[in-house]
Amino acid sequence: MYRAMTWAMLDRGVDVDDAAAVEAAADAVQIVSGTDPLSPTIHVGSVDVAGPIRSDEVTAAVSAVSAVPAVRKTLVALQRDEVARAVQAGNGIVVEGRDITTVVLPDADLKVFITADPAVRAARRARQDVELGKDGVDVERTENALRERDAKDSSRQASPLAQADDAVVLDTTDLTLEQVIDRMAAMIADLDSP
Repeated sequence: MYRAMTWAMLDRGVDVDDAAAVEAAADAVQIVSGTDPLSPTIHVGSVDVAGPIRSDEVTAAVSAVSAVPAVRKTLVALQRDEVARAVQAGNGIVVEGRDITTVVLPDADLKVFITADPAVRAARRARQDVELGKDGVDVERTENALRERDAKDSSRQASPLAQADDAVVLDTTDLTLEQVIDRMAAMIADLDSP
């Protein structure tokens, strides 16, 4: 959602370093995040932005946009509404984000702080970028950008990236995607066992 908001700011020509301008423009942005795990979607209005939100421009600007308190307030409310709808429909939901367990859903049934070595994260992101058809993927540059974003997000005033005290830490550095899913599924199953 924060990437979608960032894409919207860039698409509208808003200076992402001008918090007041971002706040003023954010009110007009309609973000629709599909929650079907088999077909996840993200739209700004009627525009499918699933691909564009992974651009270098969005990645470079997302920390600035996500640091604007009014943007955070709006998107936290939207995230909570999505969770409430899923729960009311009798569905569980997995929500990921940098402040989900500390701000958005501090009373979540299960909180997992997923981490990995920055070099491994960068290699994974580079593979995603190649799969999306990006040219000139540079793993070292990607790693530097990840470290910079982590530092910015950890030090921002509004909803900083932080591990909840009661979160389970899952280091995925040496795990495959399937292994991560298996471990998460086991944690969820443990919630349901007496």
